[in-house]
Amino acid sequence: MRPTTTAALLSLVCGVFCAAAASGAEPAGAELSEQEVKDGFVSLFDGHSLEGWQGDTAGYEARDGVLVCTERGGGLRTEKQYGNFILRFEYKLQPGGNNGIDVRGMEIQILDDEAPKHAHLKPCQYNGSVYCHVPAERGHQKPLGEWNQEEILVDGKHLKVTLNGVVIVEADTDHPALSQPKGLIGFKGHHEHVEFRNLRIKELP
Repeated sequence: MRPTTTAALLSLVCGVFCAAAASGAEPAGAELSEQEVKDGFVSLFDGHSLEGWQGDTAGYEARDGVLVCTERGGGLRTEKQYGNFILRFEYKLQPGGNNGIDVRGMEIQILDDEAPKHAHLKPCQYNGSVYCHVPAERGHQKPLGEWNQEEILVDGKHLKVTLNGVVIVEADTDHPALSQPKGLIGFKGHHEHVEFRNLRIKELP
């Protein structure tokens, strides 16, 4: 006996979701938790396109919910400007990886600190630092190939960077980038392969 149309449809839907659950996959753009939605966070990346972004769009690719900066990738920034905010995201590095979060014109470093080619940098040039301005506490980045969770808070001249649950930078800074009330957010690129996902932001008063 052939299954009814309804039964067949239910079987198909179950098969898709069961397979996704078994693989640990999540639908693209589904990174906001229920609490984050209540708190006012919104997604910056829809998981499958570069809609809402400008700059070197040819150097970035959307792959199954992951924003990939390729070896061609340079600067990529939001079309919208932001003032005070909390930015949350995840990133994953390859050996020697180098990028940076462009926050209203200043760079929060993203770097493979242990790479031999980075052995002789200044303290303010290592991962999580406000580049050449405020050094970060080192030693809280996960091993290469694992996802790191980062949060950047900008509130007036107060800046805080939290990496994998540890505050690695907290300072009241006179960085010139904060002299303007608003600015763009994005990635520096540096033509190195670095992956990002779960990009979300909450604007503050």
